[in-house]
Amino acid sequence: MLEHVPEWLGKALNNTRAGHAKLAVARLGGEETMHGGGFRLMSAAFVDGEALDPMFTADEEDACAPPLEWTAPPAGTQSLLLVVEDPDAPAPEPFVHWLGWGMEPRAARLFEGEEPPVLGKNSALKTEWLAPDPPSGHGKHDYVFQLFALDCPLELESGAGRGEVLDAAEGHVLGAAVLTGTYSR
Repeated sequence: MLEHVPEWLGKALNNTRAGHAKLAVARLGGEETMHGGGFRLMSAAFVDGEALDPMFTADEEDACAPPLEWTAPPAGTQSLLLVVEDPDAPAPEPFVHWLGWGMEPRAARLFEGEEPPVLGKNSALKTEWLAPDPPSGHGKHDYVFQLFALDCPLELESGAGRGEVLDAAEGHVLGAAVLTGTYSR
């Protein structure tokens, strides 16, 4: 059965497909929080909806995370949460490539290869950037970078998984910003 992608999310993403309905932002966000107050996520390394440079993927032996930059989050923000997921992975849930929090609740950036202060587990059960590695011939995959402005500190230990992190953030989102990079072989 195909999942329904909310209209507000479809407007925020490029080329929306059924798997996008299971992204963290579909669960935690809403029309009122998406890019609320001008909250935006950008990268100097790729344009929203465009291809990731192979240097950020598993095709590069020493791949690292791309640089990210964001505008000031909504008033009242006490913490930021970053979730990067592949909704096109052939799995019941999106494949988690990066899970991090602890960034200052203000306009800021992560430089190329820089990690958030606290890391959760990716789908390989490691606390690091999991470079995109889609199967050959599987078509273009989306890598959706999702940044959430929360009204409380996210007080989880390093190594928490997606479910635990999303449970802790639910009901605390003041703003959400998304940025999509694509990759295929």
